[in-house]
Amino acid sequence: MSNPGFSKGLEGVVAAESTICKVDGENGRLFYLGYSIRDLVEHCTFEEVTFLLLYGQLPNEEQLEDFSSAMRGKRKLEDPVKKMITDFPRDSHPMEMLQTVVPYLAAYSGPEGCRDTEFDCLYAEHLIPQLASAVAAWHRVQQDLPIVDPDRSLSHGANFLYMLTGEKPSELAGRIMDGCLILHAEHGLNASTFTARVVASTLSTCYSAIAAAIGALYGPLHGGANEKVMDMVDEIEADASLSPGEWVSKALSEKRKIMGMGHRVYRAKDPRAIIIEGYLEELGKQQGDTSYYDMLKEVERVFRERMEEKGKPIYPNVDFFSGALYRMLGVPTILFTPIFALSRASGWLSHIIEQRHDNRLYRPSSTYVGEIDRPFAPMSERE
Repeated sequence: MSNPGFSKGLEGVVAAESTICKVDGENGRLFYLGYSIRDLVEHCTFEEVTFLLLYGQLPNEEQLEDFSSAMRGKRKLEDPVKKMITDFPRDSHPMEMLQTVVPYLAAYSGPEGCRDTEFDCLYAEHLIPQLASAVAAWHRVQQDLPIVDPDRSLSHGANFLYMLTGEKPSELAGRIMDGCLILHAEHGLNASTFTARVVASTLSTCYSAIAAAIGALYGPLHGGANEKVMDMVDEIEADASLSPGEWVSKALSEKRKIMGMGHRVYRAKDPRAIIIEGYLEELGKQQGDTSYYDMLKEVERVFRERMEEKGKPIYPNVDFFSGALYRMLGVPTILFTPIFALSRASGWLSHIIEQRHDNRLYRPSSTYVGEIDRPFAPMSERE
């Protein structure tokens, strides 16, 4: 029996009203609190955009100075948190570590009362810099290297690269990393953000909501797509007999999916992909190696030509160029999804705060399609 109110995966169902993010899929535009993503990336730091997401307005000079100073002062991990990361099983995925570390950060870095359901989630903003430090620390431990203490003089993105590699990045690399974090900070009611709001609606703690969101992001259908793009890039590089364009044609003839192409919402080129594409070209020129940029542009060109022949215009999404860019910044592939998490933390927290301001418990219904009145057999009669 069909159910006219049923929407599998809640597709198309409006579950919340929000002032935080507008995704204009038809025209390929993205807005945070009404501001164009391009304006924010070109003119703001990640800390500035985080202030916008948490407080609903861009800071003035004095507010930004105070906020940035406070955020940078919260980067250093407490010793028990470092020990937890050091002792975490070496064969685990960093997303498992990241989800586990949130309660530690709440206990050792959060203000008193953070487990209270009436706790002001704005006080949980320390999680934003601490998650970045935790990811960098995990990587250092995995490499049998000492954990690097943060540098308060560096931007959020530049400091992350410094704590990851132990070397201060170039001005360009730091600016690009900061820009990428802005681009991933928010994107409407996606799976992980919806998860955060569902948990927040129960009046559970802000930390529980963020830990749950990290779990949702871990899934390959949500946060791991740029890893798959780099698997494709590596495969193209390994097959010297085919050009990137020939590889695409062969893959399509075999009905294989071209990773990083297409988006569930955008019907134009993802505006984040346009910006990251520019970053990849700029960084490649600075480093004297544009091979990733050239390869991906050829893949994009051939794929789009084949799709347009079928009347299906499909464009790159944010993951198409970001993996190659991260690799050029010295970030290993296994950290791509954790970077997504540490940037999206500011967006999650913004949604948790908004949910609490006008809360209603999420309680959707389901259509039962199982059996009714099955005959019960005692244990002695069961086969």
